[in-house]
Amino acid sequence: MHRYLSLLSTSLLLLVSAQARAEMPRLELTAGFHRIEAEVAADQANRMQGLMHRRSMPANQGMLFVFTQADRHCMWMRNTPLPLSVAFLDEQGRILNIEDMKPETETNHCAAGPARFALEMNLGWFSSKGLKPGLRIGGIEKSPRPQ
Repeated sequence: MHRYLSLLSTSLLLLVSAQARAEMPRLELTAGFHRIEAEVAADQANRMQGLMHRRSMPANQGMLFVFTQADRHCMWMRNTPLPLSVAFLDEQGRILNIEDMKPETETNHCAAGPARFALEMNLGWFSSKGLKPGLRIGGIEKSPRPQ
């Protein structure tokens, strides 16, 4: 019986996680000549879930976090086995700073200034494309309003 309940609860957790990911809208962004397909975390539940428990992500995909207001937001990697880089963006989509984040850590990685967005990509994606602070991410204006 215990084994059955454990299997059932694990199955339900996976189903809920999959549904949460499936409900996130997608948005095409550009960084110079590079195209990004971003899942958009515009509400509190999706921002909290983020990329937790994911083990891989396709090369030009990422997650755009849309915050309710510009602030010095911070990110961490609890329950995230995937190494990531995060670019904090201002209201116009300009990169403020880029931070590399190690998997399964609780180290805070914070925006260098008031950030309205954060874009998480695979570790090293920004540097491999030569993207640096000051560059504008295109398409950000099409992101949904935060909730």
